Amino acid sequence: MSSEQTGDKGFSRLYDIILRLRGEDGCPWDIRQSPESIRRYLLEETAELAEAIDSRNQDDIREEIGDLMYILTMLIRMHEERGMFTCEDVLAAIAEKMIRRHPHVFSGLKAGSDSEMRRQWQFIKDQEKNSRT
Repeated sequence: MSSEQTGDKGFSRLYDIILRLRGEDGCPWDIRQSPESIRRYLLEETAELAEAIDSRNQDDIREEIGDLMYILTMLIRMHEERGMFTCEDVLAAIAEKMIRRHPHVFSGLKAGSDSEMRRQWQFIKDQEKNSRT
């Protein structure tokens, strides 16, 4: 798949827009936002996306995914500004997690039934949680 198909170009554009919005000559509202203040919008946009999915209206789904992507990307940028982690850290972590949690795809193990795969997913998730504590 090309970067155009995976959205790399579009994500880069969104990220650059957020950099400008939160930059020195950016939008006062965007600059004032913090992870705590934007939480409300995260919840609202998630609910709106769920409603759009229920409605099966593809235009609404696309728009609400975009709105949620904006909030998520803003959250990443806010944490980058605080030196907590980078966008690359987030993307690398989720990629590795999906690889770990799909051994039937990435490790050559045989896929079982849906219930067996859910049990495997939960087992791996529990192991990850226990290794962090």
